[in-house]
Amino acid sequence: MAKFEVAKLQILGNPNVGVYIHATNHWAFVPPGLQRDDIEAIQSVLKVDVIEVTVSRTRLLGVIMAGNDNGIILPKTVADDELKTIKEAVGDANVVILPSTNNAVGNLIAANNKGAVVYPGLEDEAVKVVEDALGVEVVKARIAGTPAVGSVVLANNRGGLVHPNASEDEIKMLSEVFKVPLVPGTVNFGVSLVRTGLVANDKGAIAGMDTTGPELARIQYALGGGMG
Repeated sequence: MAKFEVAKLQILGNPNVGVYIHATNHWAFVPPGLQRDDIEAIQSVLKVDVIEVTVSRTRLLGVIMAGNDNGIILPKTVADDELKTIKEAVGDANVVILPSTNNAVGNLIAANNKGAVVYPGLEDEAVKVVEDALGVEVVKARIAGTPAVGSVVLANNRGGLVHPNASEDEIKMLSEVFKVPLVPGTVNFGVSLVRTGLVANDKGAIAGMDTTGPELARIQYALGGGMG
């Protein structure tokens, strides 16, 4: 398996890189205004094309987008020009609007290419849209007492990192849904909402600048296939 690189970065002066970036194995969506060095670092670590765009006129792409290599899911508030930019960038992949009253799509959905876990209150119609767009089984769940499952777990197709308070049963369930092993961990010097400070695909991971050496080692182990 190819080497899995882990790097540290801050976006717009902020260590919450997962709030600003949404990445798959093909693309990394980033907000306009990043330094050229930061864009090059994202390209180098994740080995993807970088697309600069806003969604719903916000830079918080990690909060407001979800998806995997099969498709991208966007909120109803996405503007027409933003939608056009994203569709042109992803080519044949599915780009869909989530029929939900909640616009924080990235907090509602955690997915890899093998499965997805979604907010327990997500409407049934929306769950079907997620299944069809991403081509995976979808399970409703609450993790570590948190309904915003997209903020507390990040899985690629090699492994996953989850909130440190996730129970053994929750970790077992997630491992069955994503079909990869998961471990608990933190980012940015003890932050439990791991997705806020982490972006990853199968090739690499970018953690927030405040992430410690032991946390980086845990991320490398969890997402780099150290358990598989």
